[in-house]
Amino acid sequence: MSSDLHKQILQSLRNKQDEMVGTLEELTNLDSPSTDKALTDRFASVLAEKWKAAGASVHTLEQEKYGNHLRVEWGGGETQVLLLCHMDTVWSAGETAKRPFKVENGKGFGPGAYDMKGGIVEALYAVKTLSELGLTPKHRVVILHNSDEEIGSLSSRPIIEEEAKKSKAVLVLEPSAQGGSLKTWRKGVGMFEVTIKGRAAHAGADYTKGISAVQEAAHQILYLHGLTDLDEGTTVNVGIVRAGTRSNVVAEEAHLRVDLRVKTQEAANWVVPKILGLKPVDPRVNITVKGDLNRPPMERNQRNLALFQLARAIGQNMGIDLTESGTGGGSDGNFTSALGIPTLDGLGPVGDDAHSPGEYVFLSSLPERAAVLAGLMMEI
Repeated sequence: MSSDLHKQILQSLRNKQDEMVGTLEELTNLDSPSTDKALTDRFASVLAEKWKAAGASVHTLEQEKYGNHLRVEWGGGETQVLLLCHMDTVWSAGETAKRPFKVENGKGFGPGAYDMKGGIVEALYAVKTLSELGLTPKHRVVILHNSDEEIGSLSSRPIIEEEAKKSKAVLVLEPSAQGGSLKTWRKGVGMFEVTIKGRAAHAGADYTKGISAVQEAAHQILYLHGLTDLDEGTTVNVGIVRAGTRSNVVAEEAHLRVDLRVKTQEAANWVVPKILGLKPVDPRVNITVKGDLNRPPMERNQRNLALFQLARAIGQNMGIDLTESGTGGGSDGNFTSALGIPTLDGLGPVGDDAHSPGEYVFLSSLPERAAVLAGLMMEI
């Protein structure tokens, strides 16, 4: 595509900024908690109608436990490009009534506006704009909207991986990294539960009969945190500790919840067995560990970097300077990159404070990022 055509796409989207903001307000003000099937299903129904109005075909993927997912398809061609946009947020039912979408100083505030309903708006308007300009990508575009990303994509992962294997590239509409960078890497995420069992006893009358699960937990916490290697990008964090019943009882049980982040699969292959293979310091104690790597790392490889370079060139044609970085948080892009599919993340809006009451979107970034997305769909 010529530089002039790239600029035409951007201008067309900038002309739609007010409309995009209105759509973002509508979607933000619809609660869609990961754990509330009724509300996420309602959101999916509203979004499905918007895609149909944009000329796309929509298939609802019914789910029994979690909210329904949407598979949207637009364009033709025997090959496809996959866009990933989750519909769920971390916010509970009723949050949007307490904090409805608002605009202040060029920023849009609201529960999930940044993570990631702004990305959904971008995908919708990128397709609408290409259609209005009579531009059709050589690959059909498939957009997957899942309802459970914030809780690990438990039901949607197989669907995502199946579609990714059929795709030339995967574009993830998660929000940008700090400062607006696109994400060429993400750490892998592991979650583990450690159960420590000792023996209860009276802390005064029968102290020696007891086997303290709390004492053992202290040893294990220090060991687990000692597995952290900041130079390698590996962090191990015991975030929750539950133990004991009363101060005058030697604690019989302790429970630990452990978070693992790794930058490479090689690091995961080294540290995961160490967590699963915890050995008690006190041989009388019994330790069981459950868990594994929930999301493999999205490594900064040549496939992902090539996609970023393409996005950067498109941005330069539009007068938009794009940079790349990564993050310790995971996304559905972790799954697709680990399959060897070129993946570019962070194409959602520029903003900050995801998962906090102050999250916001720079509204001017909506048309800009949508234009880069449209350019990628045309150029890949």
